[in-house]
Amino acid sequence: MDLRQLSALVAIADHGSFSSAARALYTVQSNVSGHIARLEKELGVTLVDRQRGGLTDDGGQVVERARRILREMDDISADMASRGDSVSGDARLGVIGTTARWLMPQLLPALSADHPLVHVTVFEGSTTTLLPRLVAGHLDAAIVHLPVDDPELTVEPLFAEDLIVIVHTSHPWAEADELSLLRVASEPLLIPPKGTAMRRILDKAAAASGTTLRPQAEIDGVRLLTSLAMEGYGPAIVPSTAVPGWVKGDFKRIHVPELPRRVVGWVQRRRPAPGAPSRAVLKTMRDILETKGALQRGVHIGSDAFPLGKNP
Repeated sequence: MDLRQLSALVAIADHGSFSSAARALYTVQSNVSGHIARLEKELGVTLVDRQRGGLTDDGGQVVERARRILREMDDISADMASRGDSVSGDARLGVIGTTARWLMPQLLPALSADHPLVHVTVFEGSTTTLLPRLVAGHLDAAIVHLPVDDPELTVEPLFAEDLIVIVHTSHPWAEADELSLLRVASEPLLIPPKGTAMRRILDKAAAASGTTLRPQAEIDGVRLLTSLAMEGYGPAIVPSTAVPGWVKGDFKRIHVPELPRRVVGWVQRRRPAPGAPSRAVLKTMRDILETKGALQRGVHIGSDAFPLGKNP
């Protein structure tokens, strides 16, 4: 087998058909078909379902290893080009939306200044959607909501942030700077759906206070959750970074002492080890958080910030 065959298989997995894969690889469909046919003959299995489209079960197993091989090839080139102080190459970073909103505008210019030859591609998503992409090799690293319990991944906590209530200024709660969780639980809320990491945190905190949270609506998306609350559709519990300090409007932030902090961390695969571009992104991010992180309202930096120690 050779790299062209593996690239063709990955392209079919990513784009769904021989013709789409050919366009993505800037070649013709007959070349892609030929590469796949030779790879199938060498391995003795069918990798692509010609009738239904997409990969077979065997193809799915092969493509995950193919991704790792191709990424390792890219990392070899990047590492050799990054000897000394100069770092170059690509980094694919997944980021949860709330963190992306306040951190990316600081990270990207700083990275461009520190490492102008590093090209970073940012993919926004939820923790539940980003982690499978990281494990599968689609991403080099991800910034997600902790805890993450996967033996294939390493975790570094970055910061902790308060969970707060957001209400429109027309809501009766807007007169308060602080409310108890019992008071917050007395009304239906805009909250994340069951099964999400943040909902588990909220339900656990409510149970510890002897109450339960009643959803007015369950919204899978913190930014949408925040927007609805700001527009007056109801009170919402959101992380502090959902409302960066520069955001202005007819809304009120309310502190709830019983709510724990949410911990956000950098997650990457144990093997293969991250390449020089990914390491450069992480270093620049650490520098930004150390110098500017505490300027964001509700964000806490340093080992004392994490409620459960180094590994939440």
